[in-house]
Amino acid sequence: MRLHEDSQHQVRSGKRRFDDEETFSKRGHRRQLEVICDTPDDGTRWSTWDQSSPTERGPRPYPEWLVTELAAVDFELGVLKTGKEADVFLVERAVPDTDRACLLAAKRYRASEHRMFHRDAGYLEGRRVKESRVNRAMAARTAFGKEVVAGQWAAAEFGALCRMWELGVPVPYPVQILGTEVLLEFIGSKDGSEAAPRLAQLRQDTADLPDLWRQLVEALSTMARAGFAHGDLSPYNLLVQDGRLVVIDLPQIVDVVSNPQGREFLVRDARNVATWFSVHGVSGADGDDLAALLVADAGLG
Repeated sequence: MRLHEDSQHQVRSGKRRFDDEETFSKRGHRRQLEVICDTPDDGTRWSTWDQSSPTERGPRPYPEWLVTELAAVDFELGVLKTGKEADVFLVERAVPDTDRACLLAAKRYRASEHRMFHRDAGYLEGRRVKESRVNRAMAARTAFGKEVVAGQWAAAEFGALCRMWELGVPVPYPVQILGTEVLLEFIGSKDGSEAAPRLAQLRQDTADLPDLWRQLVEALSTMARAGFAHGDLSPYNLLVQDGRLVVIDLPQIVDVVSNPQGREFLVRDARNVATWFSVHGVSGADGDDLAALLVADAGLG
């Protein structure tokens, strides 16, 4: 940075006067700076793809449908779901004047003061950080501790989705994470007019429930062999798209090895979903049998 002409004297006297000081008048008022608006002419925002680091993006290879061009624009199309922990929005990421576009689900976790995660103490077992001070704050739910806990949920879900995708568990492709926003593959119609229904919303006479049960058992078994339980599994966080079962809502995923309650989470997940299938006429759906299978797959038998 260039010094003023009298800088030599000022450096010798221990003072420096830089050009930046010219932004102030003699009365100490800063000059008015020009504000430049950097929002797209059309759309909600520029694509945030380049704002996420490589470790904050989904597993490679990236799907062909995913738009990663930096010239892309995000168009917010509406709300897909509201919840206690987060709201989910439908976003179209498109490159203007081209046919490059994709639909995403933007899951935005709420500020810590609005969080109402139920039974979160149990889920956080096994999620520890290096500093004991932080762990104590988390356990005591101090203001700082709540902030730490809040920040873990989006990261936990994104990390879980990446791991499950790599294992072959049917989950939405995790596109990227940016702060407390997780961008996912939209599961629904190609034009975004309709989201895939939840398992609980299916009509028994129009769905192949025995095949969906088979898909679910295979997915849960894959997770258990890798040491994981969904942690809050129910017919409301399972989607069905064209006969394909998709597992969603994984912020509370449980490492069943490090979590002292890991076995209980496996058993509860198994019984929750098996009860629904059994009530809806799937004869082979037995919660105790599924629980025993998952416990054995996880090596906890």
